Amino acid sequence: MPKMKLGLIVGVSDNPVESFERVIEVGIPTCQLACTAERMVDRIDPKALREAADQTGIEISSFFLLFEGQVFNLRDGPATMGLVPPQHRKRRLALAKRFSDLVAEMEIGSITSHIGFIPDDERDPVYGGFVKVMRDLARYCEDNGQIFCFETGQELPSTLKRTIVDVGTDNLGVNLDPANLILYGMANPLDAAEILGEYVKGMHAKDGVWPNRDEVLGHETPLGRGGSGSTF
Repeated sequence: MPKMKLGLIVGVSDNPVESFERVIEVGIPTCQLACTAERMVDRIDPKALREAADQTGIEISSFFLLFEGQVFNLRDGPATMGLVPPQHRKRRLALAKRFSDLVAEMEIGSITSHIGFIPDDERDPVYGGFVKVMRDLARYCEDNGQIFCFETGQELPSTLKRTIVDVGTDNLGVNLDPANLILYGMANPLDAAEILGEYVKGMHAKDGVWPNRDEVLGHETPLGRGGSGSTF
């Protein structure tokens, strides 16, 4: 795989030129953009965002897809995250497809997302339904010339690899986040890298400490001060 470039995650603001200029100020050439699908559909002008990136010379490596109402923890996350909860699938699938269309207008070839707490048991009916919806979205992204990268952390690496195989399209990858694997108590980052290595298209440089029994999430730390600091 090609060598990864250093980048920042940039939330889409009402002044994208200003946001990109901050990336330039720290001497970094690329970024991942991030916003909710709802904001993307209702408020973002893809042409203006593309022009702002071109004006500042910033390369957009991927666009991070989020949804309103998601809760990033172990207690409330399973019912609110991504496309896994059945009650959210229909609305969010439609939003994700529109998100893909707008990202395609910006000529960005990668979408990344936390897709939800994927069940470990492949016989779970929630899993079967999710795979069908995920295949639908993956094929839609493929038609738009995009790869779709699963952000790690809310499932076991082995479960994520099985999901990629079961969905079965050729445009799936992984954005490896070592800290998320620790924050959600799912895996040692080195083990995850070994399991998912062939699919890794990008990564986040974060760190964290493992959750205790009574915590709903671990604690994020500066890079090098948590459980993944000695790993990479």
